[in-house]
Amino acid sequence: MAAEGFTHPRLAAIYDPLDPDRGDLDAYVRIAEELPARQALDIGCGTGVFALLLADRGIEVVGVDPARASLEVARGKPGSERVRWIHGDATRLPPLRVDLATMTANVAQAIVDPRMWRATLRGACRALRPGGLLVFETRDPARRAWEEWDRERSYRVSEIRGVGAVESWVEVIEASGPLVTFRWTYVFAADGQVLTSDSTLRFRERQEIEADLTAQGFAVDDVRDAPDRPGREFVFLARRPAAGRA
Repeated sequence: MAAEGFTHPRLAAIYDPLDPDRGDLDAYVRIAEELPARQALDIGCGTGVFALLLADRGIEVVGVDPARASLEVARGKPGSERVRWIHGDATRLPPLRVDLATMTANVAQAIVDPRMWRATLRGACRALRPGGLLVFETRDPARRAWEEWDRERSYRVSEIRGVGAVESWVEVIEASGPLVTFRWTYVFAADGQVLTSDSTLRFRERQEIEADLTAQGFAVDDVRDAPDRPGREFVFLARRPAAGRA
């Protein structure tokens, strides 16, 4: 289930203005260019920022997301007609043969159910052509990033065109084993409305992810550092073998 920040129309509409710096996507763009990718699948595409970056480079893109409100934002952006938008997830995709499949930002960690996680990896593998690449990132649990998620360090007031001032902050609700649940709070100055969005992320160990990828038909090509968060995240590059199962 997608968090309210992606499913509530008012929150989906301010998602991009609240996080305008998407330098974290640069590494994914470089990988797409190095392949080079002609067709790509963006799993958990959200408001379409990365899908449209790829489309701008002439890549045929399919963006899939379970949050209809986020997809509506994506469809309203310039150039959105160049992307095929699908409301759903990677477990039920039409027949595809893409060069590149991606899960950017928190997408991989937001798939907390182990069965859903394995099904997502299988779906990504089926969507890739033989030799195609799956790329995604996940935080290193050893760095305990959630210990920095509090109101004091996250509080800010953002001025958003057409919306006005919006206060926002995050607080951890529960950290239990590999699961961390946190809540974003948003206060709209225009009318005083307060909205919250609860999310849960699963912090998987590197060895666990490598085993999951192998079990679902992938060969792990590389595990890199995230350029925007050095020493804090793993970036996995997993390939569907040319003669492997889908």
